[in-house]
Amino acid sequence: MVRTPAIYIADEVMPFLRARIAEMLYRAGMTQSEISDYLGITQAMVSKYLAGKYKKPPEELARKIEDVAEEISKFILYGGSKEEATVLLSRRLVELFQSGFLCKFYSRYAGISEEACRSIYSVRRDRGDVLEKLDLALRNLLGLEAFSGLIPEVRSNFAYALPSPRGLEDVAAVPGRITKAKGKPYALPPEFGASRFTSGILVELAEFRPELRSVLNIRYDSDVRAALEKAGFRVAVVETGGRKGEDAVKEITRPFAHDIYDAVIDRGGHGVEPMVYIFGRDPFEVVEKLKRLMEYIPPTTSPQT
Repeated sequence: MVRTPAIYIADEVMPFLRARIAEMLYRAGMTQSEISDYLGITQAMVSKYLAGKYKKPPEELARKIEDVAEEISKFILYGGSKEEATVLLSRRLVELFQSGFLCKFYSRYAGISEEACRSIYSVRRDRGDVLEKLDLALRNLLGLEAFSGLIPEVRSNFAYALPSPRGLEDVAAVPGRITKAKGKPYALPPEFGASRFTSGILVELAEFRPELRSVLNIRYDSDVRAALEKAGFRVAVVETGGRKGEDAVKEITRPFAHDIYDAVIDRGGHGVEPMVYIFGRDPFEVVEKLKRLMEYIPPTTSPQT
């Protein structure tokens, strides 16, 4: 029988992937019935997965599938629809073939060469999933009641880059930034090339820490400083006062050449508002870090001058 990539995915990848997603969703509080409905499998199969009754693939492949499972689980828990999750998962699997990663496993399964496998898929940089994930995380962010109090005078922006961004056009952000309207945060849907400064940070950061692809800026004062310490964030401190454009971007990303951080405090300077930049692998991780930070910030806090 001819073993196509679709048969390989169904036989060798999806059982372990579904099992790991089911385990992650269950740990996050979803019921077996909800997981069954979302994954399109029986509740008995969900129970089997949760009992650890599934075949584990080779270690290298298992680690990669774990990463995909974690991403999809986050997407689901942040309110992504079944249709959106299906599209995102399908893209991830195609990308694993496009990169050649899955080809070395599929070639053994199907008895064909890796070159033949690679010829099946044409490589392209799909931007849809970046916009979808950033938009979903942004909606979650705007729903946080206390977030409006963390928006600085110059307003916030939220950005997410393609892997290894080559320029500002490879980074999605909020056009016009996140502002306040009637006391509540407001933002337009994300677009590519929408923020020169915030996008520039992620492009520059890709040289040192390509795994950190998302960033959000918030105000900085003594309450936020104390919250950063209480939350246990790894923090670097810089001062961009007097610097403009690319020089300020380089100063904010400079600490990452030596270590990795959750956030960077920019003390600002003459004519530059102090700021905190929160970094993460994706926008969901950034929002989770912000939520953790907000647990230690007094709800009545207002920006200090």
